[in-house]
Amino acid sequence: MTAAGADERPGRGRTWQEVLVTILLVVAALGTSWSSYQATRWTGEQAKVAGRLNAIRIDAARAQGLAQSQSQVDVATFIAWVDADRRGEADIADFYAHRFRPEFRPAFNAWMATRPSTNPDAPPTPFAMPQYQLASHQEAERLDAAAAASTAEVLRDLQTASNYVLTVVLYAVVLFFAGMSTKIAGRRLRWILIGIGCLVFVIAIAWIATFPVSVEI
Repeated sequence: MTAAGADERPGRGRTWQEVLVTILLVVAALGTSWSSYQATRWTGEQAKVAGRLNAIRIDAARAQGLAQSQSQVDVATFIAWVDADRRGEADIADFYAHRFRPEFRPAFNAWMATRPSTNPDAPPTPFAMPQYQLASHQEAERLDAAAAASTAEVLRDLQTASNYVLTVVLYAVVLFFAGMSTKIAGRRLRWILIGIGCLVFVIAIAWIATFPVSVEI
């Protein structure tokens, strides 16, 4: 019997090849289904986080708008007080002083304590004092930070979904080499194709083990 005939003879080697190819085809098909499911799940997670992100940004814009409005009120009443004070109209100055917003009054009192009329080192206005703090401005900053964190989470979810899609491509490569091995007559070449398929499968499994998992309850 020639060497070619021996290479084509069915035997135990051929049986092991068929078993290994069958296993590769099955696990690669299962892996494809799992990765496709996870890619869909993480795309949904990204959509949910994106929805929360939009709501946070709206709230942040609302808080920032409120802070600007309150600052404008504080500036307007302070300017009116300065004008009345410079004209020596104490009653009118007191009128405006009693109508300062609660958040502005501590800064105004602290500024007055620096004797700005005689102290050249005094801050130019109460708005430069550390006591001038707006809760709405702080809330806007908190929401901006939350929006930044949500943006990062959206990007992570998108990357996770993309990674799962890429593993589907790797499983397709495994299916290709496993399927091609059944079409090749030479035993050595069949083992080479099967080996490449196994290598790609091991790489895909090792990589996917590092991915987060999302399961719908």
